[in-house]
Amino acid sequence: MARIGVLVNPDAGLGGRLGFKGTDGRAEEARLAGAKERAGPRMNETLTHIFELIESKRCPEFELIVCGGILGMDWLSQIPFSNIKTIGDWEGKTSAKDTSNAVELLLKNEVNLILYAGGDGTTRDIVEKLSSLDASEIPLIGVPSGVKMYSGCFAEDTFAAAEVLASWLNGELGFSTTEVLDMDEESYRLGEWKIDMFGQAITPASPLWIQGSKHQIQATGEDEVLESLSDHISDLFLSQENFIVVWGAGGSLNKIAKNCSLKTTLLGIDVSKGNQIIGSDLSEVELLSILDENLENEKVLLLSPMGGQGFLIGRGNLQLSPAVLRKIGIENILGVVTPAKLLSISRIRIDTGDSFLDEEIRNKKYLKMIQGYRTIKIVKIASPND
Repeated sequence: MARIGVLVNPDAGLGGRLGFKGTDGRAEEARLAGAKERAGPRMNETLTHIFELIESKRCPEFELIVCGGILGMDWLSQIPFSNIKTIGDWEGKTSAKDTSNAVELLLKNEVNLILYAGGDGTTRDIVEKLSSLDASEIPLIGVPSGVKMYSGCFAEDTFAAAEVLASWLNGELGFSTTEVLDMDEESYRLGEWKIDMFGQAITPASPLWIQGSKHQIQATGEDEVLESLSDHISDLFLSQENFIVVWGAGGSLNKIAKNCSLKTTLLGIDVSKGNQIIGSDLSEVELLSILDENLENEKVLLLSPMGGQGFLIGRGNLQLSPAVLRKIGIENILGVVTPAKLLSISRIRIDTGDSFLDEEIRNKKYLKMIQGYRTIKIVKIASPND
């Protein structure tokens, strides 16, 4: 019987809706500011779905080796697995050292795979510990729970993480090697994009459910494309005095805004009204406040997909919570993409954190993507049924 190790980084993703650009060293601050737990509940969603798959005979029985306390068992006590063992006990504040110690304890219990909830920092800590113990062959499945998640061992969402584990247990998946990437959060908070590769990890090979690593896409002549995109957006939205534009994060949209004489933040969420910025680097609460003040105004949410992965929502823009997205209206989501980046993605992925909203968006089947002046590309939205 396979032995699956379960590990949760309870601090992962806490600062996302607050616009913190990561939670390293700021978990307590995030909780004091009202941040909602993210990693634990998402692991609970994943294992709840796994339990349902076992009940429906779509997945064989296995043994769960779960880290105790807030590193695992606190989030799973209501799921009635029959084969479960708790190891260790963690309470209060945790750190990378606790993750490292937990990995070592999981290995002593001879786990065949580690299912973990966290972000890129958590992945890096796990991979570094595995390497130090000459156990880099242990495969990983990441339940995406951080703010960014550029590494290639994360599942698309909590449902996908369960499906990957079930498929692997059924012998339907082999393994692949993927990159472990992490961003310097201090630089990130200053608006600088510095991503480094810190190693490699083994993960079940599932192009459908595993996101792959982020690619940075640049092409010769891209400035001209961005200028044409800027003209299109200016003519369509900024020329209207009371039109609300919510600007997503990323280099492409930042350059487009600059071409339109607007100063947006590179890695934050901003809002303009007409040709004026009315909110910069906004949190979920601040976005909701601005949207409430402009309920009757036409609005659009401009988002650029992540190169290679295709994520439009749920990676690096957690401020766009389900409540914010519903306030904007999913019919008002518009993609913005250069032809070079479009070549790196085959479909659009979304992970709002709300399964009902995810389904509502996926039911649209396709999303409009502006790729030039008055040039629209229709791109398929990824669905579990693909």
